Amino acid sequence: MPYSPSSVERSSRQRSPRRRAALAATAALLLLGAAAPPAPTAQGIGDRLFPHLGNPGFDIGSYDISLVYKAHDQPLEAVTKIVARATAPLDRFNLDFTHGTVRSIEVDGAPATFTPVEEDLAVTPAHPVADGDTFTVTVRHTSDPRGVPSGGWVPTTDGLVMANQADAAHRIFPGNDHPSDKALFTFHVTAPKDLTVVANGLPLGRRSKGAATTWTYRTLHPMATELAQISIGRSATPRRTGPHGLPVRDVVPAADGKLLEKWTSRTPGHLTWMESKVGPFPFENYGVLIADASTGFELETQTLSLFERGLFTDPRFPQWYVDSIMVHELSHQWFGDCVSPRSWSDLWLNEAHATWYEALYADEKSNHRLADRMRAAYALSDRWRADGGPPAAPKGAAPGKKASIFRPVVYDGGALVLYALRERIGHQAFDRLERQWVARHHDATASTADFVALASEVSGHDQTDFLRPWLYGEKTPPMPGHPDWKASGKPA
Repeated sequence: MPYSPSSVERSSRQRSPRRRAALAATAALLLLGAAAPPAPTAQGIGDRLFPHLGNPGFDIGSYDISLVYKAHDQPLEAVTKIVARATAPLDRFNLDFTHGTVRSIEVDGAPATFTPVEEDLAVTPAHPVADGDTFTVTVRHTSDPRGVPSGGWVPTTDGLVMANQADAAHRIFPGNDHPSDKALFTFHVTAPKDLTVVANGLPLGRRSKGAATTWTYRTLHPMATELAQISIGRSATPRRTGPHGLPVRDVVPAADGKLLEKWTSRTPGHLTWMESKVGPFPFENYGVLIADASTGFELETQTLSLFERGLFTDPRFPQWYVDSIMVHELSHQWFGDCVSPRSWSDLWLNEAHATWYEALYADEKSNHRLADRMRAAYALSDRWRADGGPPAAPKGAAPGKKASIFRPVVYDGGALVLYALRERIGHQAFDRLERQWVARHHDATASTADFVALASEVSGHDQTDFLRPWLYGEKTPPMPGHPDWKASGKPA
């Protein structure tokens, strides 16, 4: 038990002054030790796949991020301002951030102390934040594009782009790097005058001073951190109009404008087709960002999908395939961006739907039959489940490869779940489900349980027992209407 002041005082009356002083000093140290807060630790919201992502105790409402770019091999000077609301009393809180140098942190204008802990910043404000209060955090830091092993800043031949999925946004700016905490974003990016900057959302203008120009963009809808995008480079930005007057602006290497026009001009048609399936486009604008970079993937960053230049210039890719991949990323604007996963175990809700509409587009536009693709997927499904887990409970990432959660079981394996559900409830009920899913969870997050509940509601029958083995089983259940389909278990 710790000493109390009264017990020290009583015992000290019977001892020498030197002994009394020693005891008093010991008591003071013990009292300080008893009152000292625990050492900072990395925190998280307990995501099954990424337990240290996100942070408890507050919700972020908005980010205001200022960056100064000089070259793609130099750190960017940055200021990130966060407005958040406390959901618990906070005498200390964490932010996700790594791969940069923190200059200072202020909370509501007062200097705060901070300690880096693994990939977190533990922040102690000068004054505790009360439960329910809104507070502002200002972090002055660098954002370093050098030596990032997987995700975050991606160097191009003439600048940078972002690829933050699944957990790399906190390598660029501090915040809550988890899709469950969506927020509004404003970007101010200063770059040399001869470069073009484009970011998520709508342009709010630009101003030049000396040899540099500052570009400002703002989202009108909340966004998950993994969907943030900034493109800096020698780019052309062709503009056109989509359905209902939707602004469409693309970002392409300036030297490739004519070469890529045959592809970027297809976006309005893709938009019209997707709207016919699931309803109005959910955001303020859209476009494709074609980067001369090597990522190994395409990415559905919100309002500005990222593509590798090679997808459009490699003659080995036929037109129907490129078209379907463009539709895959576009469909994510509804499934994954507008309706974001509540946890990373719900990733299949993103990728299954994007794969579904990719395959459906190829079926309707180029005679690559959806049923054939699903039958092939069924044959491989047991192997996918053994390798990566079932669609709604995927295995964790391989060590050092956090993007490895993006396995076939959440793509075609997840689309197979949707196909089975459509076979069970019918095409009309399935189409209603898709539209209602987006409308009900617009600009929010949703879980696998939410999808099962809505499927039950729309179909008029409880689909829990049907969907559980499809979503969580080690083996693939029989496909309704196709008793001849077999899961062979051969290597995928």
